[in-house]
Amino acid sequence: MKKYLLAAVISSVMAANAFASDAPKELNLGILGGQNATQQIGDNQCVKDFFDKELSVDTKLRNSSDYSGVIQGLLGGKVDMVLSMSPSSYASVYIADPQAVDVVGIVVDDADKSRGYHSVVVVKADSPYKKLSDLKGKSFGMADPDSTSGFLIPNQSFKKEFGGSVDDKYNGFFSSVTFSGGHEQDVLGVLNGQFEGAVTWASMIGDYNTGYTSGAFTRMIRAGQPDLMKKIRIIWESPLIPNGPILVSNKLPADFKAKLITAIKKLDTEQHSCFVKAVGGAQHIGPATVKDYQAIIDMKRELTSKRS
Repeated sequence: MKKYLLAAVISSVMAANAFASDAPKELNLGILGGQNATQQIGDNQCVKDFFDKELSVDTKLRNSSDYSGVIQGLLGGKVDMVLSMSPSSYASVYIADPQAVDVVGIVVDDADKSRGYHSVVVVKADSPYKKLSDLKGKSFGMADPDSTSGFLIPNQSFKKEFGGSVDDKYNGFFSSVTFSGGHEQDVLGVLNGQFEGAVTWASMIGDYNTGYTSGAFTRMIRAGQPDLMKKIRIIWESPLIPNGPILVSNKLPADFKAKLITAIKKLDTEQHSCFVKAVGGAQHIGPATVKDYQAIIDMKRELTSKRS
């Protein structure tokens, strides 16, 4: 009996040692571009501190200048997790490799439990533009080709309303369409006169003056633009878009991936203020699967096939 017990203990120790040697020493957190890089790194510093301690790793904050960097990072094994992924960017990953990542969950609004947000068109508050049709012949800003609210959804809506495509500026409706690189750049482009109108994203829930409960406005207000909402006007709003998924890479060792998923959920419940900073709004993790993003995946696949 003692021999069997000793063998079991040795086996258990060997298994633990095997996991220890197999577990990554470095964890790569992907952060989508298109926002103020310094602010994004600052907002995720507490995330790094949490995972460093929780998983005994050195967490690297992989802030990309564009959405494509995180997409390629997930596909190439250079990014291990994303806490706030664009649904359109997730669709790009899924289309390229359906087995590349697992969906851990979806962010859900703390106040009203909503699971979505909106693409919105903004103009300067002192401009004459009151509706989308007023922007005929004007310059327009998009965020990033892999952004859901910053391109995929408005692109589909504009094609239906005006005809054509982004390549011909929607049948000549806009004088120009420029990809600024991100949501903050779109809003700043409107404020500095680069664009007459541009798209960005917002929950459209809560107080307008505070930039709603989540979105590009809240990040910019927190970054030092308290009067932002007095300087802009929203003239168009999309249908509801599903909030972005939380993703982990399937290239991680299975045991470590399971521990990482547990740690992500613990970050939300035990360090909620840190989680809120990282995802850009008062939100928590709710259940989600690939099915929640199937419509976005189908839309992205159609767009990609037409442009290829």
